[in-house]
Amino acid sequence: MTNFEKQVDIAVGTNEMELVDFRIHKIEKGKHYEGVYGINVAKVNEIIKLPSLTELPGVPSYIEGIFDLRGVVIPVINLAKWMNVEIPKKKKIKPRVIIAEFNNIMIGFVVHEAKRIRRINWKDIEPAHFNSTVDSRLDKSKITGVTRIENDQVLLILDLESLVQDLGFYQPTLNDEGSYKRFNGSVLILDDSAIARKILREFLAKMGFDIIEANDGNAGIEKLEKLYETYKESLVKHIKFIISDVEMPQMDGFHFSAKIKGDSRFSKIPLMFSSSISDKFSEARGKSAGAESYLVKFDANRLHEEISKIMEKYHRDDIQ
Repeated sequence: MTNFEKQVDIAVGTNEMELVDFRIHKIEKGKHYEGVYGINVAKVNEIIKLPSLTELPGVPSYIEGIFDLRGVVIPVINLAKWMNVEIPKKKKIKPRVIIAEFNNIMIGFVVHEAKRIRRINWKDIEPAHFNSTVDSRLDKSKITGVTRIENDQVLLILDLESLVQDLGFYQPTLNDEGSYKRFNGSVLILDDSAIARKILREFLAKMGFDIIEANDGNAGIEKLEKLYETYKESLVKHIKFIISDVEMPQMDGFHFSAKIKGDSRFSKIPLMFSSSISDKFSEARGKSAGAESYLVKFDANRLHEEISKIMEKYHRDDIQ
């Protein structure tokens, strides 16, 4: 799978995505077990054999080292170590490295096998904290979604937001924090990652907004339904805009956008996407879905700029 080709023919609003199915072998309760995991195809550039690495001093043990890939220095993360799983010593493993690009960062992930590409509907993916099949020794904060595949196996989708946070790559502050504009009103944010919601919540609070949170598209629509019961036609004045992730269990951001843009009660609320997927195709899909903008997490200055544009365009009276 060195010459990895992305499949990008999924229409906007279908609530589907494609995953690279990869495996990590581990020991659970004294027995060998093959863990099944997935990463969005949109984030994968290629899959290669484990290259020679240059070790780095003073870094966490799950960072195996770095290597040069066609002029780009790539940090390599051992996912088994990051997840604190025990690897079977007798199992012969020929590791592969998934080269992924997200949040405008390129990272290599050491896995034990790369199996296939799967097309999965988001409605078949449950949030990890709702699912009791996840090994209790595996920190559920490292997982965003769980789904079942053939032979009743469980496939886990890792929370790469938390990994990037662990690496210290997120710097969600403005270059000049004194330049924050202040606004009034509420914002609805949708994201299945608790880390991402926390970053957005703190950032938006500094700008003066009240925050309403949801962890997927279904929950976002439920929040809007309840708010409409209270505010009726004035809801568009109460909710200044919506910031939505793209990858979310149950209902993804594109499908969520298609739903609300087709509902006269919510269609006039401005929406922007904030996603870790940094390919141009996803940006085009976001705009086709009716979003004001598509941002890659977390560029604080760009986020502040786009919020300011929305407020100037739709809510000028709420700028302090």
